[in-house]
Amino acid sequence: MNECTMGAIALETAPVAEPSARTLESIAFQAAAIMLAFAVPTLAALLLDDRQIHGVSVWDKPLKFEVSLALHLLTLGLLSRTQSALVAGSRRMRAAYLVSAFAAFGETAYIVLQAARARDSHFNSTTAVEAFMYAMMGLGATALVVCAFIIGLGISRGAKAGIGAGIRDGAAWGLMLGAAGTLITAGVMSMGLLDGPGHWVGGVHSDAHGLPLVGWSTTGGDLRVGHFFATHMMQVLPLVGWWADRWMPQRARQLVRAAAAMMAAIVVLTFIQAVRGQPLFPV
Repeated sequence: MNECTMGAIALETAPVAEPSARTLESIAFQAAAIMLAFAVPTLAALLLDDRQIHGVSVWDKPLKFEVSLALHLLTLGLLSRTQSALVAGSRRMRAAYLVSAFAAFGETAYIVLQAARARDSHFNSTTAVEAFMYAMMGLGATALVVCAFIIGLGISRGAKAGIGAGIRDGAAWGLMLGAAGTLITAGVMSMGLLDGPGHWVGGVHSDAHGLPLVGWSTTGGDLRVGHFFATHMMQVLPLVGWWADRWMPQRARQLVRAAAAMMAAIVVLTFIQAVRGQPLFPV
């Protein structure tokens, strides 16, 4: 059994030895648990409250954000196990985890509040307060992706001894490329430069009759598609790296690079498709 395979198995089965890494993991896991706890009453509200915004339940967006942010925080918690004691114990890394947790709380709280009021949380500058809060949401979202990039950079420069090359590169590249892609796609979407405020480009500006689960437009372009693939690169590439370390350790780095190139291409192609006003899957 080679070193890469041993590192992958250790990441999966062994407890975290370094107290600093346990601290980061605890911050992320507790924040993720709070996000999932928020999701329970949100799901109940979605089932009981028949009010709608843009053709879907007012609680549709809060639930998606709660689940997505919980997944992001769980990812950060697990990836704390790949960091060396020096990296995990740094002030910069601790700050990145704390800012990620509090930014997630702030985003979720405002989205839930606006849902309860049957008001848009995103692309809404109707009142001075809503314009200010939308700007604050933008800062919070930027903080989340910048912190993800910082964490990925820390892993690339200081992975824990014994960690396989696949999980190391998958974690680092997933967080850094995912953060960069998210910042670009979400930035274009939030500025409303293409077809007015919102994620639609052409077609019907409504989420009614969108694709199942994700809700992406079937009548025109939807900027959320590229945003989705960019953001979830942060989970996919670490998983690819873990799998490669376990089953193909000699080619782990090449497999991670190929997966990174493929996902980057998907982000670019789906973003261009949306900009041209074309749905991912026309119905």
